[in-house]
Amino acid sequence: MEGLLQIFEPQNILSIIVAAIVFATIVTLATPLLQRDRLTNRMKSVSNRRDELRRQARAQLRHDAPATIRQTDEGVIKRIVEQLQLSRLLEDPKVVDNLAQAGFRGPRPISTFYFFRFVTPFLFAGFAIFYLFVLHVMGWPTVTRMCATVTAFVAGFYAPNVYLQNMIQKRREAIVSAFPDALDLLLICVESGMSIEMAIQKVAGEIGSRSIELAEELTLLAAELSYLPDRRLAYEGLSRRTNYPGIKAVTTAMTQAERYGTPLGSALRIMAKENREMRIADAERIAAQLPAKLTVPMVLFFLPVLFLVILGPAVIKATDSGAKQQQQERMQHH
Repeated sequence: MEGLLQIFEPQNILSIIVAAIVFATIVTLATPLLQRDRLTNRMKSVSNRRDELRRQARAQLRHDAPATIRQTDEGVIKRIVEQLQLSRLLEDPKVVDNLAQAGFRGPRPISTFYFFRFVTPFLFAGFAIFYLFVLHVMGWPTVTRMCATVTAFVAGFYAPNVYLQNMIQKRREAIVSAFPDALDLLLICVESGMSIEMAIQKVAGEIGSRSIELAEELTLLAAELSYLPDRRLAYEGLSRRTNYPGIKAVTTAMTQAERYGTPLGSALRIMAKENREMRIADAERIAAQLPAKLTVPMVLFFLPVLFLVILGPAVIKATDSGAKQQQQERMQHH
């Protein structure tokens, strides 16, 4: 029991958190070495899904059977969500779009999200009760411990949303950073005589070393263009999954070019120029924010070290001079 109490002491918890941060740093540094394998697996998954859709479409044409192309979810989590009616209790009209923007598609991520949205508050509150009321580690008053438990419950309720928004932000940044280059490659492929489907598939394979997320989205776009009855739906799907103004403008221009018969190369050239200018504007905006962001680190870290380097020798000399003077005065007294 004493060993268990030592584990839950604040110093030991802080050590565990630091170890987790170090482990996350190592994983982050090692992730680029595994990106190629991730790209291959994702592209293979999307390709298999496209082949499955085509096979089901051919089977429907041959047998005139009601073949479905939707994925199904018959797991335990799905049954729990249905029995507790969590989709109605925790209804969120944007959950499908948010999960798609984070890279999670199909019915299973929706059930998983609602399940953890319901369970996480009780997990956080249970851990707080065990830590504060059972182990009595912090030694807080009862009212403070109850407030901390309620705070943990609220934090658990919002934790899945925070995690999802973090995933969306990281995925969007990975897509946006490589999209201007992908648009330039797409323009070159279209002007060389490729069809738009072949051009998108080619760009998806080339841009994978730069952004796996963008390669996956382009491969999925090519698959949707091959089986959806209206190509506009494929472009709108890409726009909805990325939720970025530059990509929305490109998909709108491509839709209008196919609808009105305007040259696709001209539209892509204009969009590529605008996206390059948008990327330069974003870089300038980030650079303009650096002085304000560096103020606090400079005050806390750079200036004390600078003062120490500048004033340190002078302080040492003054201390030595004072010590020598005191020594001389003692010698004179003796």
